[in-house]
Amino acid sequence: MLHHITYYFFKLNIIQPKQKSIHVWQNKGYVNRLEFCLKKGNYKTRKLAAIALGCLGLKSSAPILLHAINDKVQNVSIAALNALENIAYNDNLMSLIIKKRFHWVKTQQEKKAKQEANRGKKNTIYRWERASKKSFDRVKELLKKPIG
Repeated sequence: MLHHITYYFFKLNIIQPKQKSIHVWQNKGYVNRLEFCLKKGNYKTRKLAAIALGCLGLKSSAPILLHAINDKVQNVSIAALNALENIAYNDNLMSLIIKKRFHWVKTQQEKKAKQEANRGKKNTIYRWERASKKSFDRVKELLKKPIG
């Protein structure tokens, strides 16, 4: 009963469901509630809902999980990818999308790690003096002087 009230309060945007409520909805097979959480919840709720949908393994929730792999929060998109992989969709296009997205996530993580590693370092640019720099400066000074 409490989990029903939690869902209605969530639909009214008063509270966010806790992990226990999502686990109960998963055990009872309330796919529509989990999909609503994946659409409208905060990032923690969306991640938990994606994990729960992956555990249920219903192919009918694949379109919503495909939409969730483009989430702004990387943990949510990774959870959606794992859920799609758990569903084991036999479609070649789906497997290609999952593979490409996993590759993109991996490159983003490597890029972020590289930025963190180089954060404290300063870039030093070595300036070298050209042989003709002195003559160039001399010509420039002569051009500044008035003719006459």
